[in-house]
Amino acid sequence: MPCFTGATRCLAAAVLACLALTACSDDDPVAIGRSSTTTTAVAPSTTVAPTTTTTLTPQATLASTLTAAETAIRSPATPASELLALGQAQQQAYRTLVDHPEWDAEVLALVPERFKATVQANVSAGRELRALTPVPPPDAPLPKWRIVAPDPADQLVALYKAAGAAAGGVGWEYLAAIHLVETRMGRIKGDSSAGAQGPMQFIPTTWDIYGRGGDITSSRDSIHAAARYLRATGAPSDMARALRAYNNSARYVRAVTAYAQQIEADERAYLGYHAWQVYYGTRLLPEGTVVG
Repeated sequence: MPCFTGATRCLAAAVLACLALTACSDDDPVAIGRSSTTTTAVAPSTTVAPTTTTTLTPQATLASTLTAAETAIRSPATPASELLALGQAQQQAYRTLVDHPEWDAEVLALVPERFKATVQANVSAGRELRALTPVPPPDAPLPKWRIVAPDPADQLVALYKAAGAAAGGVGWEYLAAIHLVETRMGRIKGDSSAGAQGPMQFIPTTWDIYGRGGDITSSRDSIHAAARYLRATGAPSDMARALRAYNNSARYVRAVTAYAQQIEADERAYLGYHAWQVYYGTRLLPEGTVVG
């Protein structure tokens, strides 16, 4: 089943079902995978034409999934009801590729040119964060988190933009990227191992300065406080310095910047990120999970 030819859009259900047997570009659909010929056993007097089956490599499947998901997420014709499934399929594909750097060259060769930089950026960000926070063993105790549904994407985007403007021009894309990395858009309710709190993960002493008496658990108050903090530490002229103040790690800076730049390039990229789920190591913590 083809994914996209010209403006044709696959349904989210197709994405979740390995999304297609071809990775397509608008101007040059490219068939991928390996073909083998099999012959059905029949009576000697009957002749049956050989049938062709297609076996996709894992690399080809990832390229197909990412091409279909990235295309649909960016298309205004995609119904909002499909974005959750598309974003989750996108996330799963990136998580797999993060784990397999030996597949990079083959996957990138199969992805249309327009998405190569996007795939590289998202995979690089995932690996930076993986190196920053190593994967816990499967039997490690889960943190005392409650996983909830995030605020709707359009409401959050409005908050990011309002907070960035109020803070003197802080790019809303960076606020969104921080929110993604810190708590998956507010899905995680619980303190970090360092004692950071709320959807933008503030240390209480920093919150006392930038929270302006607000509620540290509030999306609105926390996003505005984050914008003020970034502004005070270098934004918008020196985002790297401001992000380094937010989390003193070059890996964190590179990861947040990579996600923010994808949203800067196409605002609809945020809609994919908004669907990304919470994982603790390899364990999915779906919405409704309560630990401790």
